[in-house]
Amino acid sequence: MPSDQPINLALIGYGKMGQTVAKLAPQRGFTVQLVLDIDDNKGGGGIASETFAGINVAIEFTMPEAVVDNVRHAAAVGVNLVVGTTGWHDRLEEVREIVDKAGIGMVYAANFSIGVNLFYKVARHAAELFSAFPMYDAYLYEAHHKFKKDVPSGTAIELKRRVQPPFGEREIPVASVRAGHIPGAHELGFDSEADTVILRHTARNRQGFAEGALLAARWIVGKKGLFSFSEVLETAKGKM
Repeated sequence: MPSDQPINLALIGYGKMGQTVAKLAPQRGFTVQLVLDIDDNKGGGGIASETFAGINVAIEFTMPEAVVDNVRHAAAVGVNLVVGTTGWHDRLEEVREIVDKAGIGMVYAANFSIGVNLFYKVARHAAELFSAFPMYDAYLYEAHHKFKKDVPSGTAIELKRRVQPPFGEREIPVASVRAGHIPGAHELGFDSEADTVILRHTARNRQGFAEGALLAARWIVGKKGLFSFSEVLETAKGKM
């Protein structure tokens, strides 16, 4: 879709992330046409043909247990989706079947921060370097606000998936903290008797996640199929 053409957006979920997306969306060429909070969308029932008339794409930030119902209802009304909720990826193949059968498009990610997705690539390269030296043990640490339900975070799970292979059977431990109002911090460390090397990503606020979700929302308009956010970033290089 042309970058200068307004996009009619629905927000499924209106917690802190939904509110951040709503605030940023008009600055990025979106018109927020519909907002469904938890009370408006029990079991996905707020996602209907009459309420979604004229909607180009929806962004979903809700709860893990709500995702599949929301995807199923969005598929039924033919609306493309960006899903930023984490903690549901064990049902990814079920979601893929729903998306493919309905012929809609959907982008998902453990984390929609552009910085985090670049961090994944840096972390993988570091893991390949340090894994060649057995005196170094790798570890992962993540911290989030006390309201975050999934432990460890989806980002930490994805980070481990990417950095574990070079270490083979040398299992990389993951430590998690839930406290206060921490937006999100992820750390990959390599520790030896002689020294420690740490790679760290810290979110200052939720804007980075909203930026990525809106980038994905513009990208997915008119497309079919299930895509990860890393695929969006690969095609968006030099166009942002």
